[in-house]
Amino acid sequence: MGSIQAIRGTRDILPEEVGYWQWVESIARDILSRAAYQEIRTPIFELTTLFERGIGETTDVVGKEMYTFKSRGENPYSMTLRPEGTAGVVRSYIEHALDVKSGIQRLWYLGPMFRYEAPQKGRQRQFHQLGVEVLGTADSRADAEVIAIATDILQTLGLKNLRMDINSVGNPEDRQRYRQALVDYLTPYKEELDPDSQVRLSRNPLRILDSKDRETQAIVQNAPSILDYLSADSGRYFEQIQARLDDLGIAYQLNPRLVRGLDYYTHIAFEIISDDLGAQATVCGGGRYDGLVAELGGPKTPAVGWAMGLERLIILLQQLQEAPVPALDFYVVSRGEKAESQALQLAQKLRQAGFSVDLDLSGSAFKKQFARADRSGAVACLVLGEEEAENQTVKLKWMASKEQSAIAQSELLGTIEELRQQIKVKR
Repeated sequence: MGSIQAIRGTRDILPEEVGYWQWVESIARDILSRAAYQEIRTPIFELTTLFERGIGETTDVVGKEMYTFKSRGENPYSMTLRPEGTAGVVRSYIEHALDVKSGIQRLWYLGPMFRYEAPQKGRQRQFHQLGVEVLGTADSRADAEVIAIATDILQTLGLKNLRMDINSVGNPEDRQRYRQALVDYLTPYKEELDPDSQVRLSRNPLRILDSKDRETQAIVQNAPSILDYLSADSGRYFEQIQARLDDLGIAYQLNPRLVRGLDYYTHIAFEIISDDLGAQATVCGGGRYDGLVAELGGPKTPAVGWAMGLERLIILLQQLQEAPVPALDFYVVSRGEKAESQALQLAQKLRQAGFSVDLDLSGSAFKKQFARADRSGAVACLVLGEEEAENQTVKLKWMASKEQSAIAQSELLGTIEELRQQIKVKR
């Protein structure tokens, strides 16, 4: 009988890669905390109607990519593994009346999402997103703020070769006017469009602008621009956002073909793109969605947000540098029953005092344990053999200088602050 393997479209994140993930999460958590964003955690499955109403029934996400199943019991209902994070956050915002409790909400989330897609580099069927949502304000400063925070996170991580495209998809009336103009332009070319775009022509024509088919791309190159169909108010709002970004020194380029894949967007839509990722190039995408809260049964509420695909971020970081390795203070080596028992106690007491400690559990010869200590990157090695165990002492060896000395275990534990300073100096 063969071994069981991970399901296609899913993958294990092994210990040697986890350092990248923890680093990204730490940087994001720090930046978002300083900007007064609060974390929210929502279920990974929701009622299917949430996504049908929120994302849009004509989108590829709802039509082709959702993992949907029936609940158990006498009155089963349809549930779906979340394909994105915004709809769940909005559902929670409405259900718990967060607008009444706290006014404007700055929220962020992190977790797995699920879409049935062809797996490829940077795209899995279970993938992870970091996202932010600002609910309750139509101020253009909110749009600029969320973009600035995304930029801060990516720059702090040291990512290179990034560019940002922005566009305005206007209000619903603007979109309807543009939709008709786009259909009028594309209809004579229907037979030349790729099969997916032929279907979208009647269901969701704006998505044709995002087609990756070369012949379709050539056709839409001369399509009308949505910027020519913005109302005066929508145009002024888009200009305000650009002015805010200019004030913050954030570079961007206008891309009238950028529409994003979800129906709920209004006004600004943007993407941060890497030139180092090939076909799956978008690292972060988002925009404003002023109608979504009301569409899902809540009060009329303006909102703006974005999501980052963490798998793609990790790919970029792996190209730039080695995985961050947690700093290790002590590696503890021991041999003999009594020494091994004392080593366990010593390691645990040092951990409780705030030190990072790796205890060798192999029981192998000292030579092999010392070799592992050398590879561990620890600042110091603590050695307990039969003699140290009898005398209640421990050998303290500084790995860089090879200096070593014998010290009473009680003395080592009694000078924690001094020991902390020594570790800091010798690191």
